[in-house]
Amino acid sequence: MTHNYLLEIGIEEIPAHIVTPSINQLKKRVTDFLKDNKLAFDSIDSFSTPRRLTVRINGLADQQPDVEEDAKGPAKKIALDDEGNWTKAAIGFSRGQGVTPDDITFKEVKGTEYVFVHKEVKGKSVTELLPQIKSVIEAMNFPTMMKWADYDFKFVRPIRWIVSLLDNEVIPFSILDVKAGNQTEGHRFLGHEVEIKQPADYEATLKDQFVLVDAQARKELIRSQIHQIADDNNWDVQPNADLLEEVNNLVEWPTAFSGSFNTKYLDIPEEVLITSMRDHQRFFFVRDQAGKLLPNFISVRNGNSEFIDNVARGNEKVLTARLEDAAFFYNEDQQHPIDYYVEKLKKVSFHDKIGSMYEKMNRVRVIADVLANSIGLSQDEKQDLSRAASIYKFDLVTGMVGEFPELQGVMGEKYALLNDENASVATAIREHYMPTSANGDLPESTVGSVLALADKFDNLFSFFGADMIPSGSNDPYALRRQAFGIVRILKEQNWHLQLNVLQEAVAKQLDTENAAGGVDVNKNASEVRQFISDRVRQWLDNQKTDHDIVETVVNSSNTDILNMITAAQLLKESRTIDDKFKDSIEALTRVLRISEKNENKNDLTVDSKLFNNDSETELFNHVKSIQDADRDLKNDYEKLLALEPVISNYFDETMVMDKDESIKNNRLNQLTVLSNLIKPIGDLNQMIVK
Repeated sequence: MTHNYLLEIGIEEIPAHIVTPSINQLKKRVTDFLKDNKLAFDSIDSFSTPRRLTVRINGLADQQPDVEEDAKGPAKKIALDDEGNWTKAAIGFSRGQGVTPDDITFKEVKGTEYVFVHKEVKGKSVTELLPQIKSVIEAMNFPTMMKWADYDFKFVRPIRWIVSLLDNEVIPFSILDVKAGNQTEGHRFLGHEVEIKQPADYEATLKDQFVLVDAQARKELIRSQIHQIADDNNWDVQPNADLLEEVNNLVEWPTAFSGSFNTKYLDIPEEVLITSMRDHQRFFFVRDQAGKLLPNFISVRNGNSEFIDNVARGNEKVLTARLEDAAFFYNEDQQHPIDYYVEKLKKVSFHDKIGSMYEKMNRVRVIADVLANSIGLSQDEKQDLSRAASIYKFDLVTGMVGEFPELQGVMGEKYALLNDENASVATAIREHYMPTSANGDLPESTVGSVLALADKFDNLFSFFGADMIPSGSNDPYALRRQAFGIVRILKEQNWHLQLNVLQEAVAKQLDTENAAGGVDVNKNASEVRQFISDRVRQWLDNQKTDHDIVETVVNSSNTDILNMITAAQLLKESRTIDDKFKDSIEALTRVLRISEKNENKNDLTVDSKLFNNDSETELFNHVKSIQDADRDLKNDYEKLLALEPVISNYFDETMVMDKDESIKNNRLNQLTVLSNLIKPIGDLNQMIVK
């Protein structure tokens, strides 16, 4: 016999962005609860709205399975005294298992006899176990949690009702003063309290009360309503996925409608209009079939179509007020040149332990210049980069960005173009924030990419230099995201950059130009490099790279991010297709291991006159050919793998630790030179080869 069980947590309106993660959490916790209690089930349905989180368990077993098991107790020598009587240990063990010492048997385990008792444990019924599901609710956690009344219990919002229904029977339990029952609430304004007869009736019962509990069905209804309005007006509307998800989690009974605004506001940059509609009012913006933004919008009401025209007019008034502010700031901001705003940045704090935003721009200009020389930008690109780095934060003190912080960078580009700045400079100002999320879009222009790197490197140097290093999950300045952005940009642009060389060059140049602004780039420098290497590890993990390969390259002596990634790809490919990969890695690893015995790391002169056999000469010639050829990691890697027979022959014929000190040192020098060619690939000792 199987059952269906419905659990609904009725709450005050949950913030939209928390609804979906919350129902996913509840479903997982309920699933784990059933598995932990060995209660079989067929499936679990989940439902969510801003006012309820619900799961329905289908095909729930009537009880746990009966279990037969042998419980192991103390060793026989502890269970019996010298006279063969049961000790307190044996008596206590049997009592704890619900039996007597007469039920004890002995079994040998790995040469030692232990006491055992055979038990038959009858499974508990589902009605006996389900009240414990209360613990699932109480264990839930959320980004923001509330207490209410005089209670200490915390939840995302106050709990107002609970439905706990097994078939047609209430499974009782209470949380605070809320008792579980079979009564639920309909739409806050259109519905009323109603009884759920049985779990299968849940969707239909609440639909009669103007609540669509199936989140996916509700979203598809919103999507179809939007498309219907768009088709009726010959509009092009592409609902933003994140906005659609948010709107879906704001309503229980969606009704889409359209509105309009004065065409005069179309003179404002469309990014401002879209931000006002999408981010502030949660409206869907509208274009014509040619892609031109129209003075219209589509929104969704949490209710029916009654008085929908009044609702539309009200939304239009709210949007108009927002656009009127935007128009004012847009016109007001253009009354001053860029230099006016740059000067104001001297009084804007970047961080009280680091300095002003103006000082930050000075550092970024220097870092950008160092990067430009390292990467090899053209003279025109360097000029555009220098100009962009000198002004790129100016829009932070404009009225528009003050009102719409989401538009920082975007308005910088707009205002830069209005002030006749080079298009490359304007684009870089917008792109320097990118990527704005772990997997966000990357800057596309060369100048924008370098400025984005410079800005992110400055953030790392500044905060690490001020001892504000992320620890655990604590990362208030999003430094992990910015370091990950550095990795992604360098990979995307295929740029080589030695982190230690960059740090040294930046520190020297900042000191030369007296532009450090109190930031010590050399402080915690190795921690910065390790922090970025950890982001390389993250990138490689995302690419499903084998763990040992990841550890090999991130523990490399090479601080070139692109080379780390390239080395991982080469190792991954060779492992798959090269049948001699194991032998090659073992040979190179042997070189690394023995070269560590060389105490002389500075003078690595190799004297061929001290060679005693042909294998030494052969290895010397091969290593020299690698050194003399066009050098890049891929070429070195392929040649080093091919050295396996040469290395194996060398170790077969050569005793490295010769009694003659000069011969021994010469051989260690030769292996150290080879080791230095191997190390940029990574710490091959981390590789697992079978």
